[in-house]
Amino acid sequence: MIEVDEDRFVELAEAALATLPPELASLLDNVALFVEDDAPAEEPDLLGLYDGVALTERDTTYGGVLPDRILIFRRPTLAICETEQDVVEEVHITVVHEIAHHFGIDDDRLHDLGYA
Repeated sequence: MIEVDEDRFVELAEAALATLPPELASLLDNVALFVEDDAPAEEPDLLGLYDGVALTERDTTYGGVLPDRILIFRRPTLAICETEQDVVEEVHITVVHEIAHHFGIDDDRLHDLGYA
């Protein structure tokens, strides 16, 4: 396991988000990116989580809600990486994976695309 401090890990997550094409980034609606040290206790190996209502599930009743959250978990990610480059790649994959959930893309399709 490699050590990457919290500030550097946040930088990596923000850099991954910044790689989105502008036309896709402009479609992110009411969503915020967070880095947390640990995944939920019931899924300790989880690398990321989308917590919200996907764009494909929103209807006319959607409004006045807190932003959806994309959570990237630092310690589980570091546990599977050996180098900082591994961390960069894993964070990128995880950020893209969770953003895809915001757009309504499910895990099966993400697996087909190589983002599982």
